[in-house]
Amino acid sequence: MRYQPEDDRRRQQYDMMTTTCLDGKFDPNMTHSCDLQCLGPLTFHPRAVGHEIRLSEGGRRAQRAEDTFKGGVVFTSRPVKTHERIRVLVEKRVPHWQGAMRVGFTNVPPLTRSLPLPPIAVPNLTEISGHWATIVPESCCQEGSVLEFWVTDDGHICLKFQNSEKQKIEAEVDVRKPLWAMIDVYGQTCSIFLLGSKTKGFLFKRTSCPTLDPLTRQPSSLKPDSTTQREKSDDCISCRSMEIPADDRCVVCMTREADITLPCGHRCL
Repeated sequence: MRYQPEDDRRRQQYDMMTTTCLDGKFDPNMTHSCDLQCLGPLTFHPRAVGHEIRLSEGGRRAQRAEDTFKGGVVFTSRPVKTHERIRVLVEKRVPHWQGAMRVGFTNVPPLTRSLPLPPIAVPNLTEISGHWATIVPESCCQEGSVLEFWVTDDGHICLKFQNSEKQKIEAEVDVRKPLWAMIDVYGQTCSIFLLGSKTKGFLFKRTSCPTLDPLTRQPSSLKPDSTTQREKSDDCISCRSMEIPADDRCVVCMTREADITLPCGHRCL
C-alpha cells in the first residue's frame, strides 16, 4: 500500500499517536478528528498488557514470549462499537503448545486494571463480571490467517475466518456500556498484528485509520542484487535511476526502488 497525498491528515494524526505511545505518554482517550467514514485509530492499549507481551509498530503488533503459553492478554486502546469488525493477522505460531488465540470483549476500562493482568482470558477473566470471550480453533490460527470478530446488538460474539461463513457464538455481552475488544495471545499463537477495523454503515462503510499493512519487505530485497553490484559506473547508476520514477526511489541510495512500507504509511526505503 503506497502513501497517497490525500492521506496527509490521517498520517499526521497517526504519527502523533505512535510517537506518544512509544514515549510512554500515550493517552487512549485522546481526541481524534477525521472524516465521517473514519472510526478513529485502533491500537492495543500500551499499559494494560500481559506480562509476557511486547508491543511494537505503534502498538499494533503484540508478541508473546515463546517459552510460555500464557501472559498474553491485550485490549484495544479505545472502546469499539457493535458490529465493528476487529481484524487480526496471525503472524507467528509455535506448534509445541496446545490451544490458540482467544477473543472477546469487556466493559472494564483498560486504564482501571491493576497489573499484572491475569495469565489467561479463559477462565481467569471470563469468570469475572464484565468479561466475555470465546476460543478460536487452532486450525484457524495458522500463520498468515486473518480473523475478524465483532459483537452484535443483541450481545452475541461473531467470528469470521478467511473464505468461510461467519460463526455466531451465543453470549450475553452487555452492549449498554462501552466495550473494549480483548485478545489473549495464547498457546500456539505468539504474535498478532492489528490490521484495524471496519463497519458497514447505512450509507457507506467506515474503517479505522490508518489501515496499513505491517512492516514488509519484498522477498527479492533480502538477497544481494548481483546485477546492481556489477553496475559500478556512474552511467549505469544514472540509467537505473531514470527508469524509476523519482517518487518511487529509495531516499537513501537514490537508485533502487523503495520496497519497504513503514508503519506511518510511507514507502521510501
